[in-house]
Amino acid sequence: MLIIPAIDLRGGKVVRLFQGKFNRQKVYSADPVKVAKHWAKQGAKFLHIVDLDGASSGSLKNIEVLKKIIDQVGIGVEFGGGVRSMETISKLLSLGVKRVILGTKAASDAKFLKQAWKKFGEKIIVSIDAKCGKVLTQGWNCGVAKTTLVFAKELKTIGFKQLIYTDISKDGTLAGPNISGIKELLGETQLNVIASGGVCSLKDLTRLNKLQKQGLSGVIIGKALYEGKFTLVEALKVMRA
Repeated sequence: MLIIPAIDLRGGKVVRLFQGKFNRQKVYSADPVKVAKHWAKQGAKFLHIVDLDGASSGSLKNIEVLKKIIDQVGIGVEFGGGVRSMETISKLLSLGVKRVILGTKAASDAKFLKQAWKKFGEKIIVSIDAKCGKVLTQGWNCGVAKTTLVFAKELKTIGFKQLIYTDISKDGTLAGPNISGIKELLGETQLNVIASGGVCSLKDLTRLNKLQKQGLSGVIIGKALYEGKFTLVEALKVMRA
């Protein structure tokens, strides 16, 4: 299972939000490239990079930072936040992004999603960002009339084999992941799931590691790493156990 460090960008800096709230932000570094290199040195094979400015505005805002990370760090990157067109997906792939994350556009435009899957296949991945079982969009500020399970099943019908699932109520809280929600999603859809939100301890990772056989394919970790709850080296060791 992949352990994927998260790099959330806002104003060119590495930040973490509490439950996606922009007024509850903590800045961890003014040098995202240095942070990316640190995770690569510790053993990361993949990075999860989100343009928070893009997610809220609907257009990419931290593209220059992304370019530097891709050019200088040398490991795979998945990137999202403000990706709302086929042209943007193509642009990001041409820059070297391995996997483009779709959120708002995927949840609100079924026709676009089907076209994007047909054109790009597994070079795109959908992030289901949910709170209390309901999907949120626009930088987690707006809801859509769809539940997590309904949306996940729509993705499966289209042809997707994998998705990212973020429990917004857990994100940035260090309160532990939503294990029951992850289990339900795995059981109901039989899709591979990359889980995000709430990881606080190596014990959390041990619990998540047990879900590999059910289809959990990765875990995105942000605040726990930045707050020093454990190191990436320690996390990777747990997943190999």
